[in-house]
Amino acid sequence: MTFDHARTVAAGPRQSIELASLDSTEALRLLGSVSLGRIVFTRHALPTVRPVNHVLDAGDIVIRTHEGAALTSVARGSDGHGVVVAYEADAIDPDTHLGWSVVVTGYAYQVTDPVELARFKSLLRPWAPPSLDMDHAVRIRPDLVTGIRLTARDGG
Repeated sequence: MTFDHARTVAAGPRQSIELASLDSTEALRLLGSVSLGRIVFTRHALPTVRPVNHVLDAGDIVIRTHEGAALTSVARGSDGHGVVVAYEADAIDPDTHLGWSVVVTGYAYQVTDPVELARFKSLLRPWAPPSLDMDHAVRIRPDLVTGIRLTARDGG
């Protein structure tokens, strides 16, 4: 969802919130400021959402996975052409409803280069249980980056 102009929505009886679009540079900067997001991909012809942690690498989003992960199988099965995914991250205060949300749509590729895999292992510590061997990685190359900022309306 994109917004061409800032618009105001009611956030409760005492506060209004203004929605403003973010440009792709600011959206990626904000996405890089948090470590947790949600990846959306297709599994058995249905949308699937998984919470994951990430790092930004030269404008790409990288996540670590394990051998049995559905995303690992989907990315591996893409024959090097990548598989379309969406990635969402946000920082929204639960009380004030102020913050931001970013959605990236692009192609996900399994990382196969051993040097890159080793680098991502050192950069990204998964929060998954230690029993999972997180020795796979998926790189998402953004094609479309959208975001919104939710701010308090002046005087609100």
